[in-house]
Amino acid sequence: MSGPILTSLLERKMEYGPLMGAKNQTGTSHWRLGRDQQNIAWLLLDRQDAKVNSLSEAALQELAEILSHLEADLPAGLVLRSAKASGFCVGADIEEFRGLTEKAQVRERLEQAHATANRLADLNCPTIAVIHGSCLGGGLELALCCDYRLALPDAKLGLPEILLGLHPGLGGTARLTHLIDPLEAMTLMLTGKTLDARRAKKAGLIDAVIEERHLLRAIAAALAGKIKQQEYGLKERLLATTPARHLEARQMRSKTAEKIRLEHYPAPEALINLWEEYGGETEEMRQQEIKSFADLLVGETAQNLVRVFFLRENLKQATKSKAEKIGQVHVIGAGAMGGDIAGWCAMQGLRVSLYDPQGAALAKTVRKTADLCEKKHFSAAKTRAVLDRLIPDTSNQGVQCADLVIEAVPEKIELKQRIYREIEPLLKPDAILATNTSSIPLQELASALDQPSRFVGLHFFNPVAKMQLVEVVEHQGIETKVLQRARTFVGQINRLPVSVSSAPGFLVNRALMPYLLEAILLLDEAVPAASIDQLAEQFGMPMGPVELAEQVGLDICLDVAEMLRKRLDQPGPEVPGWFREKISKGELGRKTGQGFYRWKEGKPQKEGVEEAPDEALTDRLLLPLVNTC
Repeated sequence: MSGPILTSLLERKMEYGPLMGAKNQTGTSHWRLGRDQQNIAWLLLDRQDAKVNSLSEAALQELAEILSHLEADLPAGLVLRSAKASGFCVGADIEEFRGLTEKAQVRERLEQAHATANRLADLNCPTIAVIHGSCLGGGLELALCCDYRLALPDAKLGLPEILLGLHPGLGGTARLTHLIDPLEAMTLMLTGKTLDARRAKKAGLIDAVIEERHLLRAIAAALAGKIKQQEYGLKERLLATTPARHLEARQMRSKTAEKIRLEHYPAPEALINLWEEYGGETEEMRQQEIKSFADLLVGETAQNLVRVFFLRENLKQATKSKAEKIGQVHVIGAGAMGGDIAGWCAMQGLRVSLYDPQGAALAKTVRKTADLCEKKHFSAAKTRAVLDRLIPDTSNQGVQCADLVIEAVPEKIELKQRIYREIEPLLKPDAILATNTSSIPLQELASALDQPSRFVGLHFFNPVAKMQLVEVVEHQGIETKVLQRARTFVGQINRLPVSVSSAPGFLVNRALMPYLLEAILLLDEAVPAASIDQLAEQFGMPMGPVELAEQVGLDICLDVAEMLRKRLDQPGPEVPGWFREKISKGELGRKTGQGFYRWKEGKPQKEGVEEAPDEALTDRLLLPLVNTC
């Protein structure tokens, strides 16, 4: 086995099978093949010049060459695994999806890829995939071609193609629905969710969860047929019958329609159609998968989502610096935003103290965090660890030992500046002070500080657990290393940093507020709230502007709107007086249970939704946002 590959394996303390010094038998760039003394072939995926494995067209072509070699000289068994410590394989090389417009070209390439996958599945010896880290998309589809799948405890498995406007395209739609409960298989593909090793074993996606030190024994057991495999039993066969598929497909469409508009997002419908029509026959389903995938890939939705994927990757790059990581966070204010920020940081592995003089507010944050852990399917032990890291603080003592202090109190400049004067003398010398302000210019807030160079904006969005973006706001006197460390922190908590200057409204609110104000003007003209939201959702928004404003809080929307009117050279329209009166009565939306909608269990009650008004109003609603951008 070649030196760099052996080094990579040893860094992770992984079993490698072939004897040290054995040569790669194929001369390929992305794979390494060797045989051990038991004539077991070890095939290691090691994408050239990349930190993670992905399945490029070149890698699949090389795999076809390797399979020819193995077919001509059959081993006692084949072990497929990754030579990279980062994981098994993250899926297809998305770069190769960009700009594709010809369906025939896509189908031809898919047919070649399918032929290679089928040869792996048909190899006339036992095949074993050993999975660690990320095993996603095409990587999991490749593993599904093997007879056995053994996973290390850190494995994460999933088919997230739906998030790119696609469905699996390397035979996965057929192989997965004929391996495990087809309804579970379809749910995995329709949601794009990942499973940890334990849940994947329970679902039947993998055959055993093992520790690295037991790998060789597990491989020997698999080769001897001593590892029990998933059975495709009577229940699964009944669920795959034609009448059952028709019934299940109707239910899937109904549930999917609750979350997305199929006219804007065709992949779920295409996947459901594929299963409904061809789910009873593996080979036919694989053939139809090629056609369906090609149709989706050249479509507008998939190409736009591929673009978004790379935009997200660019944002992630900003988090990858040599800046010192944050170890402990202190949040001031256990309101809706402060509590959620603290809870999310604790869930991402950071030690967090949360200050609020009101014990009830702290208790509410702990309950919400525990509920979120349950929704995220955290184990009891993992939930306890999260809550142990979340430290309620009624005396603000956490300021003194935090690497990062985040102020998240109401949008009152005097209140924020008073807090800064109180806590600045208590901060560690290298600590960062951040504000979650959504609208106040940082230079005004920083005027209360002796060391404004360590002050930065970290503007989270509501709800923190769902919204990926965090605005990292700089001002004229900030140190570069503080900015870098702030962006690194955003990456630590699995969020995407958007770097902005301290301009009015920063980026998101500056673009969003004209859109929300136009919705208020339509309300002023007696257009029903539900009809306005319906217009926006028909256009393609995930939710309408009225519901969005109530999620954020009508009071916060008013504060931002007034701030922008004061600070912009060309301010928007005046907010109607009745809107201010509504806020003065405490009808703020979700957080008070009443706004333009009545809220129940975190959802707006839109009883008796009227027909949407003339679609010409869509332009009126959306153009203020477009013009601002």
